[in-house]
Amino acid sequence: MQYRISAGLVCICLILAGCGKENSTSAATVEQVNNPSASDGKDHIVHLAASQLSNIQVESVREQSLPMVLNTFGKVQFNEDRTAVIVPPLSGHVENLKACVGDQVQQGDVLFLINSRDVSAAISEYLESKKDLDLAEKTLAMTRDLFSHQAVSSIALQQAENDCAKAKNKVARTQEQLHVLDVDQNGILESGELTSRIPVRSPLSGAIVERHVTERQFIQPDNSGVLTIADLSSIWVIADVFEKDLRRVKLGQSAEVSTLAYPDEVFQASVSRISSVVDAQSRTVKVRFLVENSQNRLKPEMFADVRLLVETIPDALVLPAPAVFTEGGKNYVFVRSDKTNFTDRPVTINTLPNQKVRVIDGLKAGEDVVTQGTLLLLAQNAPSADE
Repeated sequence: MQYRISAGLVCICLILAGCGKENSTSAATVEQVNNPSASDGKDHIVHLAASQLSNIQVESVREQSLPMVLNTFGKVQFNEDRTAVIVPPLSGHVENLKACVGDQVQQGDVLFLINSRDVSAAISEYLESKKDLDLAEKTLAMTRDLFSHQAVSSIALQQAENDCAKAKNKVARTQEQLHVLDVDQNGILESGELTSRIPVRSPLSGAIVERHVTERQFIQPDNSGVLTIADLSSIWVIADVFEKDLRRVKLGQSAEVSTLAYPDEVFQASVSRISSVVDAQSRTVKVRFLVENSQNRLKPEMFADVRLLVETIPDALVLPAPAVFTEGGKNYVFVRSDKTNFTDRPVTINTLPNQKVRVIDGLKAGEDVVTQGTLLLLAQNAPSADE
């Protein structure tokens, strides 16, 4: 095997290693197994003098737990479970509109008032039903008294009981209508006054992200909505996972999210939903991640990189990336044979983040590998200019 390395790099490594000394016995020697040609496919042994050992670093390969990561990308979106679209409960004109896009509101805050004839009609119907119920209860009490003295028939008593039950049902129905309209029933009974205005309140705490209404505008119930409120303390990231990787994704798995806006910050997330449909064009599946966003740093429509922790390998062999060098399209490491001899060894690797590699084949736990100073060993094994 031949290692091609520039003459300048060789000289630098030799000078750093102290090979410029006049005493030739301190220079490193190279011993090759069998034929030294590159075509023999044999391992090569590199011998270093004791004075050069301080220029390299050797680490023992150990098994360790290695979390495997699936990288994908997606887009930040509203958490629809924490988003509310405000639809008017009845027709009317908008009054006292104070809600603007970007405002923070609390659950129960009044967003605006609706002035509607339907409100006064509902209140009037409720007050009339209360009067009818009072009369029906008094009539029933009197009929029962008369019936006890055999002054009226049982049919009359039964009729009075039916009228009272109907009156109670009508009161309950009108009360429920006022409850839906958020009208204070007790206040109405105390004042006895009619009003045509009802408040529209926020159903949750969050920010107003959309507004499609203005002061004095006439609105009516429909599906479009006049305001949208979103709680951004948690958001969704919708990412694409290739069909071939779907078997590695499970609900509840942990993930890390990063964005261009905050490249040095990692947001914790978890898989909350896996789509049941594969996109026919991209062959991907939509995966939804729930992300904590208490500081409101993540914004909807941001692009996001997602690192999904799909599994953990309990006995992985991991090396620093500088320990591996490439020659002829193959990867190698230097393994220490004894104190001063090192053998190049072909390995199969997977690249990991943070300048790490996982060794799939070619090494065993407990073997000593050169992790720094590989260039020095390559320089010692480089063929001379005469060769």
